[in-house]
Amino acid sequence: MLTTIEGLTARRKTIVLVTCCLSLLISSMDATIVNVAIPTIRSQMDAPLPRLQWIVDVYTLTLASLLMLSGAAADRFGRRRMFRIGLAVFALGSLLCSLAPSVDILIGARLLQAVGGSMLNPVAMSIITTVFTGKVERARAVGVWGAVVGVSTALGPMVGGGLIDVLGWQSVFWINLPICAVAFVLTTLFVPESKSATPRGIDPVGQVLAIAIMFTFVFGLIEHRPVIFTLTAVALAGFVYHEARHRSPFIDLRFFRSVPFASATVTAVCAFAGLGAFLFSASLYLQETRHYSAVHTGLLYLPMALGVLIFSPLSGRLVGRHGTRPSLLGAGVLMAAAAIMLTTLRADTPIWQLVIMFATFGIGFGMVNAPITTAAVSGMPLDRAGAAAAVASTSRQVGVSIGVALCGLLTGASLWWVLAALAMGITVLGVMANTRWAARSRDRVAPLLEQKVPAHAG
Repeated sequence: MLTTIEGLTARRKTIVLVTCCLSLLISSMDATIVNVAIPTIRSQMDAPLPRLQWIVDVYTLTLASLLMLSGAAADRFGRRRMFRIGLAVFALGSLLCSLAPSVDILIGARLLQAVGGSMLNPVAMSIITTVFTGKVERARAVGVWGAVVGVSTALGPMVGGGLIDVLGWQSVFWINLPICAVAFVLTTLFVPESKSATPRGIDPVGQVLAIAIMFTFVFGLIEHRPVIFTLTAVALAGFVYHEARHRSPFIDLRFFRSVPFASATVTAVCAFAGLGAFLFSASLYLQETRHYSAVHTGLLYLPMALGVLIFSPLSGRLVGRHGTRPSLLGAGVLMAAAAIMLTTLRADTPIWQLVIMFATFGIGFGMVNAPITTAAVSGMPLDRAGAAAAVASTSRQVGVSIGVALCGLLTGASLWWVLAALAMGITVLGVMANTRWAARSRDRVAPLLEQKVPAHAG
């Protein structure tokens, strides 16, 4: 049952939307802004590559692990309450990151920061859907929300580059503190409290098994310990067995009977693995191989950022008119082309070639977000669309984690060839998800999901 709040003035609704977008700005930007700081942290803390990978991956993995739990907890205990807790924890984590004397403490602070971040995006989206009750105004609000995702993700490396050169790597965490403070005050003054009339059940066993799957898999990649994948397989088998029998599962496995949904989930992992690997490896290349400054590195990310900013909304319109296939095909082909061009990367590659490579990647990546979300929620009952979108968001974070992990496992051209293969997988999935067979699978799943699911755990 979808709970809404009526009677708010247009001014108050606008302030609520701004507040929610501020939380999205910092949590999304933080996933990319840190990449530019990685080379500086490496030199100042004498950190080995696996520790650098964990600085990024502990954040994205923790987000992926807790997004759905935080959303369910907010529905049960109060969205404004959970949102304010998230802002406070995120600010505390950011402060501790900036004060970290060693890379291990920095990784621990990043974990705390991600715990707070997990309470921001899904809860903010729930607040938006409860406050904006009209179909048109809700669509506009969600559109603004989507634009902020693109802006924050794209601008992160450029903002980070400027801050690092002037104030040091710690400044990429300081920037969160005033934004958190403003968002906390606005939330206290203007965001109404709300809870779900039928809160989702909490599935602690499913939650723990999901965390075990993600962390053991990425740990095996980063630390080069294949034996760990045995634990991943055991956790995955246990997760599937448990979720299929639980009355209120952490993830409803029936979602994956819909080919468009399953394709969107895998597409998110492939696309964001490309993003994670691109940002991490490009920052090291530009600052350690080319010896550019952090601000120069940020400026070289500008072609990619412009590609994302311009083509994200264009892709959204294309999806609205022609479905997800054209955007997915374009995204896959362009990201694959960029990855293939990057296999030729050398220490003396001309700047104009870097601009073309980065812009091509940015345009391709900019086209992929809208069709992922659309495919994930298409055909889903209204009260299950949020859960479906949450799975897609989780897949994005998992993808970034895998991409960064691959940067230590693969080097040079081999990394880019793997990313090219993942990108071409996006085109295959884009075709498959738009077949009649896929549409039939989606139509068969919707009635199953409309059946009542008990709010309490079994």
